[in-house]
Amino acid sequence: MCVNSTAHSATSGTDTHCPYCALQCGMALIPLPDSNGTHTATRAGVEVAERPSFPVNRGALCGKGRTAPAVLAPQARLTQPLVRRRSSGELEPASWEEALDLVATALDRTRITHGPDAVSVFGGGGLTNEKAYALGKFARLVLGTSQIDYNGRFCMSSAAAAGTRAFGVDRGLPFPLSDVARTGCLILVGSNLAETMPPAMRYLKELRDGGGTLIVVDPRRTRTAKQATLHLAPRPGTDLALALGLLHLVIAEGRLDQDFIDSRTTGWTEAHSAAMTYRPESVERITGVSEPELREAVRLFCEPEHSMVLTARGPEQQSNGTDAVSAWINLCLATGRAGRPLSGYGCLTGQGNGQGGREHGQKADQLPGYRKLDDPRARAHVARVWGVDAEVLPGPGRSAYELLDALGGDIRALLLMGSNPVVSGPRAAHVEQRLRALDFLAVCDVVLSESAQHADVVLPVAQWAEETGTTTNLEGRVLLRRKAADPPAGVRTDLDVLNGLAARLGWERSFPTDAEEVFDELGRASAGGPADYSGITYARIAAEDGVFWPCPEGGAELAETAGGAETGAHAAGTPRLFLDRFATPDGRARFVAVTHRPNAEEPDADYPLRLTTGRVQAQYQSGAQTRRVDALNRAAPGPFVELHPRLALRLGAESGDRLAIVSRRGRAVAPARITRGIRPDTVFMPFHWYGEGRANTLTNPALDPTSRMPEFKTCAVRIELAAPVSQERDRKR
Repeated sequence: MCVNSTAHSATSGTDTHCPYCALQCGMALIPLPDSNGTHTATRAGVEVAERPSFPVNRGALCGKGRTAPAVLAPQARLTQPLVRRRSSGELEPASWEEALDLVATALDRTRITHGPDAVSVFGGGGLTNEKAYALGKFARLVLGTSQIDYNGRFCMSSAAAAGTRAFGVDRGLPFPLSDVARTGCLILVGSNLAETMPPAMRYLKELRDGGGTLIVVDPRRTRTAKQATLHLAPRPGTDLALALGLLHLVIAEGRLDQDFIDSRTTGWTEAHSAAMTYRPESVERITGVSEPELREAVRLFCEPEHSMVLTARGPEQQSNGTDAVSAWINLCLATGRAGRPLSGYGCLTGQGNGQGGREHGQKADQLPGYRKLDDPRARAHVARVWGVDAEVLPGPGRSAYELLDALGGDIRALLLMGSNPVVSGPRAAHVEQRLRALDFLAVCDVVLSESAQHADVVLPVAQWAEETGTTTNLEGRVLLRRKAADPPAGVRTDLDVLNGLAARLGWERSFPTDAEEVFDELGRASAGGPADYSGITYARIAAEDGVFWPCPEGGAELAETAGGAETGAHAAGTPRLFLDRFATPDGRARFVAVTHRPNAEEPDADYPLRLTTGRVQAQYQSGAQTRRVDALNRAAPGPFVELHPRLALRLGAESGDRLAIVSRRGRAVAPARITRGIRPDTVFMPFHWYGEGRANTLTNPALDPTSRMPEFKTCAVRIELAAPVSQERDRKR
């Protein structure tokens, strides 16, 4: 695919959004000329052009966005259904009719024989709002199963849980991303924006250029940390103690905003008592961050009029992740840095539709509109929209890892859509074994992912540029991805797949294939919920280049009856939440008293090091799509192990040596990358690859008790020298 980075007017192409991260960068897709020199939006392809008018990225794109059309090419993806033949045991081409018949029959047979909860559904944070909504509806209405969750549980569920219990609602950023550039101090916790969301780095530069300061909390001196005014490098898994130590100093140094605490919060007495036990010297012992650094962080955060804290997967992907985020929220509340312009707490959502994906029914405990599945009023409302009795809707099911762990046990069949848990799940070798243990596995995907290779039926589906639908970015801005090209022959949309399966199971009319029709129904189902989309239409999104939820239909009166008064919702959309009140019954934010507890797995004599995982710029998530792009593979060709020179010296390892990283769950092998930008007691691996370098073979599935988030970000490991480079050279000679 040809890529063009020059700007084009909206009239020369199709305005749309990048398929990757939660920035959902605006771009234009320009049809490539066919063999006759005419421009057609067909399999001849499209090229990417900048779209400077979109306010989030203002034209900037990373390498993944610029090369996104490469995966649209037929040779890079699936173009026909595949069925595993008994005669050969291999996946072989099949017709759509045969494939859909097989899936519907297997799901129905399992449901009838073993009960509805023997069938499960696992979705993805990259699915559009329409697909996420339809998938949740399909699971609960057609299959009657409670066993549905999605890979977004692995993204920001801890932040969502902490935000909900503090503020009454979870929206990743309660303000536009552009506000970050105008605050006085930003604490960025466990995020490497330079690798994960490069276009967002401009806001950090604008922050510094405007006189603001940046504090980065990360055990590695990443490209983002190098831009910081102050870099704090705690041991992985100690973010909770760090935040408590900062709050202790805020109290001790008299930097509280008592008026804000008294007028807009509850629960301060208990939170105050909990923080007072975390003296600087004890926090230094726990985290490895020195007392002078702690005091400097408090000074930088408290002296400006406005400050923010943004968290990402670093503190969230821990078995105490919800409490860790609550501790950072407490810091904001105690200093009056919440519910005010240019201040507050926010979470940097990771996946492209990680926000919208959990709002409309993919998550095990939620119904559309971010309603709770065990709330009788919520059940009654959604049931009315679906035309059924509320009693037929199943209750909450298992969380993501618990669902995957149960495959092949009481769960006998799985419909997997838009996820690759064989690479992305914790304790990934075990997850792979559970997929193999199923009686039946059907996968809907763009490519033959590592998970799809275990399927009984694989259904090839359309991609971002080949269908229209909405996503919700990290700000809560609902966006419209427009179709710009036709998919290859033999490829259908996910909505077509669900329609075909529903028809075979007696529910055809309830599952339309037109995305706008599905979105309109989603709006009705979400009306009155925390994530109210009822006032949003495709026409409004197109005209306004995105609409912030909550956006109730009918103005202030409906907003109030729908709970919108609690969030400050407006029929025009709500860019900034909580300026008047928080989304709690009394309008006050809640402090949550939390205390530090050790990780589920601490280093010991057998496993003396900490492993932490993350991403690199040129690959995305499980790599199922980006690993098919030559330019991205040249930039990031494979896994590696990052370690400090002191550790390398102790091991006798040199740069490029093959190292075996061993945890209690398995062994991974990757070449060494030696750098002073990591703690000597910590090693780092990116998680985008399968095979011997699969980082998630090692990770710990210990779950946060509230969010059910696995502890991806820290586990105990040891390192063995697998094959030094010198030995490899000698062997080749």
